[in-house]
Amino acid sequence: MKISAMLCGACLVAVSNCASAQIRSTGSGQDYPSKPIRVIVGFSAGGPTDLVARLIGAKLTEAWGQQIVVDNRAGASSMIGTELVARSVPDGYTLLVGTGTALTIAPLLRSKVPYDPVKDFAPVSLLVINPQILVVNNTVPVNSVKDLIALAKSKPGQLNYASGGEGSTPHLGMELLKSLAGIDIAHVPYKGTSLYLIDLIAGQVQMMFNSMPTVLPLVKSGKLKGLAVSSAQRSPAAPDLPTVAEAGVPNFETVGWYGMLAPARTPQGIVAKLNAQVVKILTQPEMAQRLAGEGADPAPGPPESLAKFMRVETERLKKLIKFAGLKPT
Repeated sequence: MKISAMLCGACLVAVSNCASAQIRSTGSGQDYPSKPIRVIVGFSAGGPTDLVARLIGAKLTEAWGQQIVVDNRAGASSMIGTELVARSVPDGYTLLVGTGTALTIAPLLRSKVPYDPVKDFAPVSLLVINPQILVVNNTVPVNSVKDLIALAKSKPGQLNYASGGEGSTPHLGMELLKSLAGIDIAHVPYKGTSLYLIDLIAGQVQMMFNSMPTVLPLVKSGKLKGLAVSSAQRSPAAPDLPTVAEAGVPNFETVGWYGMLAPARTPQGIVAKLNAQVVKILTQPEMAQRLAGEGADPAPGPPESLAKFMRVETERLKKLIKFAGLKPT
């Protein structure tokens, strides 16, 4: 009996020591990754967030020899995918390429958000910042922001615009434009990028703000008309497009951003290893050139920088949302 008890005690000690060693190893990131990593994107395949996630994922696969699987979980302005990551095991094998839509805008415009953007996530790195382009269907008889405002004022409520959903960056951008310009344009929210682009090109919807990586190729190919960019300065990727502010709407500015986050309580060693590799990828000249050519500015940095960026952006958006007269739904 004593021997059995001693053996059981020894087994428990051995198991405990083994578990402790495993935790220490995992916490340091030493053996990470040892299996495929799933990267959640809260939008459908083919969109700008998906593009950035796949570009980085391919480079992570090359560096680590483990498959990076991009899992598109579109819906509810990307909150579905964002919540999935917030509720995932914090072991570094489920990550989020998230956007301001779900992490800074939704908490301000939704009365109920199923996660806390600060408490439920461990920031890894800011990835890119990109301006939006105001685009219109080719049949809309305008060639400038001033033309569009004049048309909207002559047909109040008769024009419409698409977005990726309530509280998305394109939605907020157009609502800000409406408020500043004093125009009324109907909102048509969509669940997926491919759907609203198809309808926009076909003329089912007439205009929208969308990220430069998504719509700049369509502007260059003549499938859509680009009127202006949403940033404070012109973009090197589209230098001929004026800013909305210089095109006749002073003080207009809104941009999109993407960041990588893990579930809260992910071991610091894993977060540090992810951060180091992501920063290395985004500072490679060929990657920076590829993203810049599509209008996305690489902006990698330490996890603390992403946390600070989200805090500052949230405060900026509070003022913008109040100015635009938007209320939580």
